[in-house]
Amino acid sequence: MSVTLQFQRLPGSDPDVPLPAYATQGAAGADIRANLPLDDRARGVTLAPLQRALVPTGLACAVPPGFEMQFRARSGLALRHGIALPNAPATIDSDYRGPLGVILINLGAEPFVIEHGARIAQIVIAPVVQAQMIEAATLPETTRGAGGFGSTGVA
Repeated sequence: MSVTLQFQRLPGSDPDVPLPAYATQGAAGADIRANLPLDDRARGVTLAPLQRALVPTGLACAVPPGFEMQFRARSGLALRHGIALPNAPATIDSDYRGPLGVILINLGAEPFVIEHGARIAQIVIAPVVQAQMIEAATLPETTRGAGGFGSTGVA
């Protein structure tokens, strides 16, 4: 299945930073890049250990109705530097038209510099099903019942 995403570059963004793109033919996620304010482009943005920052992409997007855009961590940044998304997967709804920013956190032991134009996250487009919410006096029985955390065993 294929959908079309319309992106708009925001005022002041660097038009030389590429739009999100898939790195390989079979990739589920497209890399999205940091598009830093002019004053930060030369030095980047440094994240100290355990520090969070909202990193701008310089883009707004029109996600088609019936879909969502998810931001997910890039595995290489997570493995090598401990860079994660504290709200992953983050959801961009189909009716949102504002700036796209990625919340990053440094879970590593060393400061990490986010460079202008660096690939900072992946976007994944997924279908959305909206549920009808109703109140019920009782719920259907299951084998598990109300068993919660750890109720299905250790392994």
